[in-house]
Amino acid sequence: MSTVFVSWNVNGIRAWHRKGCLAWLKRRAPDFFCVQETKAHPEQLPEDLLEVPGYHAYFDHARTRKGYSGVAVYAKEEPLEVRDKLGVPRLDQEGRFLCLIYEGFALLNCYFPNGGGGDHRFDYKLAYYEAFLRHAEKLKKKGLSVIFCGDINAAHQEIDLERAKENDGEIGFHPKERAWISKMISHGFVDTFRYLHPTSRRAYSWWDMKTRARDRNVGWRIDYFFVSENLAPKVKRAEILADVHGSDHCPILLEIR
Repeated sequence: MSTVFVSWNVNGIRAWHRKGCLAWLKRRAPDFFCVQETKAHPEQLPEDLLEVPGYHAYFDHARTRKGYSGVAVYAKEEPLEVRDKLGVPRLDQEGRFLCLIYEGFALLNCYFPNGGGGDHRFDYKLAYYEAFLRHAEKLKKKGLSVIFCGDINAAHQEIDLERAKENDGEIGFHPKERAWISKMISHGFVDTFRYLHPTSRRAYSWWDMKTRARDRNVGWRIDYFFVSENLAPKVKRAEILADVHGSDHCPILLEIR
């Protein structure tokens, strides 16, 4: 028996809904559907997004302004506990984090900051990275297996973006961002796509809409599923669903035995 997880930065869940993508979710019917960049407070959502048949729905939204950031998780099984904070007040205002605790494992869904817009936002991104790692480590120390997904807003290696040389040192492919992903791996978290597809090239999850980059597959792999090392042998599938449209990102999938 397997459990299927899907993660998707929808770039506005109301726009995603208007494109008819809820029908895709109902057809695909994963056990967990993790959403980033909802750009909405729950009270702004239509009823059929608040209550999807067969799912329990959980939301985190930006406390500072509407139409910004936000995450959601649709789960077939009700969790023991739901958390929407990392525990660092200055980092917990933008609606970027949900943690669902189950018997034996924790699922973390996160929309990491972009880091653009000045040095203060890049510093904020790096601080968020470190706080997230501390939180994930605490869960492991409590004996929980950890699965985390989301838009990390950074590519790890040159293989993970089309134009690595041109973007070297830029936001999204900065040495400090790349070093943090390496740090996650050194702390015992496994990049599931690279675990199963170590040499796959031109496997991207985000494309710039303004330049119609998706038509030419000039993209970046910035959406990830990571698992704690003890779960790696149970990873059955890790896929990028690049043929699914509805956002400037495509969904990614993880199946665990």
